[in-house]
Amino acid sequence: MALMDQVDRKILNLLQENSKITIKELSAKLNLSTTPIFERIKRLEKEGVISNYVAILDKDKIGKKLTAFIHISLSNHTRDAVDEFARVVIQHDEVKACYHVTGSSDFLLKIMVEDMEAYNTYIQDKLAVAPYLGKVESRFSLSARKDTHMFRL
Repeated sequence: MALMDQVDRKILNLLQENSKITIKELSAKLNLSTTPIFERIKRLEKEGVISNYVAILDKDKIGKKLTAFIHISLSNHTRDAVDEFARVVIQHDEVKACYHVTGSSDFLLKIMVEDMEAYNTYIQDKLAVAPYLGKVESRFSLSARKDTHMFRL
């Protein structure tokens, strides 16, 4: 992977703010012609720096009002058990993030659901049947003070 210069960083910051920005708009903001901007974006995509373009939805407007963070301790800590547990839970639509962590728990899940009833259904019908599940401890978000996918470069 080639080193990123200041122009690459500016392009990435602008794309993170609005991935629908046109090459023409980027070139105007960066005082460069469209060809080098296009070539830089294609290079950043090819190198995997830009891995995807997404639309970020308002969770409240689509009815996902409850965010829970679930600390999970496994009953078995072999590599196969850890991998199998992760393989299963990352397929759950409710799971927005799954981290294998250090400390008193093995995994931290971030889930988003409609309400407490949907949370209970998730726990009983999906999580409870995941392989090697041991202890489950949940915490609920009262408010989000910051929730972003952006990296300032």
